[in-house]
Amino acid sequence: MTLQQFLLILRARWKVALLAFVLTVATTVTVSLLLPKQYTASAAVVVDVKSPDPVSGMMLQGMMAPGYMATQVDIINSDRVAQAVVKNLRMETSPAIQAQWQEATQGKGQLRDWLATLLQKNLDVKPSRESNVINVNYTGTDPEFAAAVANAFAQAYMDVNLELRVAPARQFAAFFDEQTKAARSKLEAAQQALSDYQQANGITSADERMDFETAKLNETSSQLTGVQALTTDSQSKRQSTKADTIAEVMQSPLVNGLKADIARLEAKLIEASGNLGKNHPQIQRTEAELAALKAQLDAETRKITASIDTTYQVGKQREAQLQGALASQKARVLLLNKQRDELNVLRRDIESAQRAFEIVSQRASQTNIESQTNQTNIAVLNPASPPPDPSKPKVLLNTLVSIFLGGILAVGLALVLELMNRRVRSTDDLVEALELPVLGTISSASGMFKRTAIGVRA
Repeated sequence: MTLQQFLLILRARWKVALLAFVLTVATTVTVSLLLPKQYTASAAVVVDVKSPDPVSGMMLQGMMAPGYMATQVDIINSDRVAQAVVKNLRMETSPAIQAQWQEATQGKGQLRDWLATLLQKNLDVKPSRESNVINVNYTGTDPEFAAAVANAFAQAYMDVNLELRVAPARQFAAFFDEQTKAARSKLEAAQQALSDYQQANGITSADERMDFETAKLNETSSQLTGVQALTTDSQSKRQSTKADTIAEVMQSPLVNGLKADIARLEAKLIEASGNLGKNHPQIQRTEAELAALKAQLDAETRKITASIDTTYQVGKQREAQLQGALASQKARVLLLNKQRDELNVLRRDIESAQRAFEIVSQRASQTNIESQTNQTNIAVLNPASPPPDPSKPKVLLNTLVSIFLGGILAVGLALVLELMNRRVRSTDDLVEALELPVLGTISSASGMFKRTAIGVRA
């Protein structure tokens, strides 16, 4: 279809097209004027995603996620927030609203759910582009009511967001409270076990007692070593065949004095024997003195050897006593070592229970504080106020749209009618219909009559 054909169709069908255009525009304007006026109130809330948590002091990674703002929009549009708005505005107590609910639902369902659904239909939540601001828009016939509902949605969103944040902390607080009690019971049981063990074994200070007993063991071992050395020495002296070669005999002043006297008398006897006869009284007296000294020397030597034997016997008894004491002390030290090991095990149990109790107690304190917090990362940036001008219907915009759509409808109606009843309106139509070349055209007779009439009047 050429432009000429299109214009000829519009000229031929202009009445129908004009009627369709006028009806479309008139209907749109009339409906726009008859529709009740709608007022849109807007409240802006800002979501802080960069500040750390006031309790833990840590950045919450979930707030930095790309879908965090979309999640917040879904929370505002949720049934829970809408039900909170109904509760905060006390809409359920209105007799008029209750009557409307009875008429609409015949008393089926819950009034709060029905009101929440109605509020959600007029709610429009739009997050700002490239910012953390969310606009909560509500449209209603009353500007005061629209502003109240928009502010109620903003406040309910803050309350629900705080509840969603606090509810897990409350659950964790209850859980950690039970764990704290269990950890405290374990710690008390471990401490009681250590106390009972110390009382049962009479232990006051295991380390000092162990040091004392160990020192006593070392001292006993040293004494035994010394006594064994003395006993060995005494045994070797007892086994000696020559008593006069024993050190105690050789070192005895009395023995040495007797030996000196014997040597002096022997020298005197030899000297006197050369001058006097064997039977001379002086010689006999000297020999008697010499025999007495030798007898005294033998007696003194026997005393010394007897004392060595006595020393050996005493040393053996002392050695046996020390060996028994050493064995007893070793057993005591081993028992103390065992007790100390058991004490260390009990102390480690206490330390482990103490660490577990401190960790759980610290976590319980933190979750308890988190469960009681009333701080949120959301704040109202701009509260909603009653709008002075209605947002709907937009008469001018609707009129402009109706003009555009009416024009399209008028042209489309003209084309549809032309296609349903095709007419020949130009040579192009003949060429398309007959597929024959045009040899010539004759102008319209009405045009000739018009020109003739004009010439006659002239």
